[in-house]
Amino acid sequence: MITFNKFLTIIIALYCCVGILCIYAFAPANDTCTLSNDYTVSIHGTSNIHNWDEKVGTVSGKGTVNKGSNGNYDLASVSIIIDVHSIKSTEGSGMDNNTYKALKADTYPQITFVLTAPLNSLQSTSTPVFAKGNLTIAGVTKAISLVVNISMPVDGKLTFQGSQNILMSDYNVTPPTALFGTIKAGNLITLNFKTNFSITAN
Repeated sequence: MITFNKFLTIIIALYCCVGILCIYAFAPANDTCTLSNDYTVSIHGTSNIHNWDEKVGTVSGKGTVNKGSNGNYDLASVSIIIDVHSIKSTEGSGMDNNTYKALKADTYPQITFVLTAPLNSLQSTSTPVFAKGNLTIAGVTKAISLVVNISMPVDGKLTFQGSQNILMSDYNVTPPTALFGTIKAGNLITLNFKTNFSITAN
């Protein structure tokens, strides 16, 4: 004979099981996003003679995206890695070598950005957001807030575009020089970027 207490215990157990199943059934899917090859990342700076520009040749990145039923999505995580030795200047190899030396590239061959706060309720159209994260340059990590335009122009693709002013002295970097010190770079540089991520459903 099933007593009332046993019956109540069975009902509670079934309720808990149904609740757990519902949580798993309606939990958002964590899709993986990977940086595509169609990116543009450049560095703009000034000097005592003229402005200068550098292009970044090798960038990689990954993240996780949670798609919502209403068409919006959350960016749960993202990390981006820049290969310091792939930075090339319009000034030639002399400036390149000085850049690598200033960035301590042999010891710290990567510049990294890691998102530290999820970006929620993003829309498919271009949306400017503050992306909080840790930027590491020459072994020094600083918390920054990037203004980034994020969009999903086509399903399965995320686009990030923006720019960020950076003081090299904040990262204990001495601005590089060229032509035996006659060209001296300014302390302020601007990092410009447009990157595309491909989303893969898990």
